[in-house]
Amino acid sequence: MSSIAFELNGKPVTVNVEADMPLLWVLREVLGLTGTKYGCGRGLCGCCTVHIGGQAARSCMVPAQNVAGLAVTTIEGLAPDNAHPLQRAWLRLAVAQCGYCQVGQLMTAAALLAHGAEPSDDEIDAAMSGVLCRCGTYPRIRDAIRLAVALQRAGASSSSSG
Repeated sequence: MSSIAFELNGKPVTVNVEADMPLLWVLREVLGLTGTKYGCGRGLCGCCTVHIGGQAARSCMVPAQNVAGLAVTTIEGLAPDNAHPLQRAWLRLAVAQCGYCQVGQLMTAAALLAHGAEPSDDEIDAAMSGVLCRCGTYPRIRDAIRLAVALQRAGASSSSSG
């Protein structure tokens, strides 16, 4: 067992786990944060996407020891009150059908938009291509990302003019 300290959703945590335990299982089984989903276990579907140091990463493929000293953000930490522009856009456009991939979709999109990006449709498609959606809601996902950009822009405009 290894003692691994990292920041999780803005708060320091320390876990005692096998160093090679996938971060996904640390989050779900050890820390009880079940928002991050298990899909394929091979980093192919994107359901388990979290942010590590601000970058989207497949938590099923990341050994716990690799996040020591780093900041990890899960869907629970994106915006607990659903105030993130992506969460608002997802709800407004009713993006989810079965919902299973949506955590990965949201976390991947959040990494894309983290720096105030206004991506083109091609850039959105390229960034989101690694998260598989069984229901085929890709057009709604793209629309929601576009709406989130507009909501971010409107939020930035109102906060800079206030």
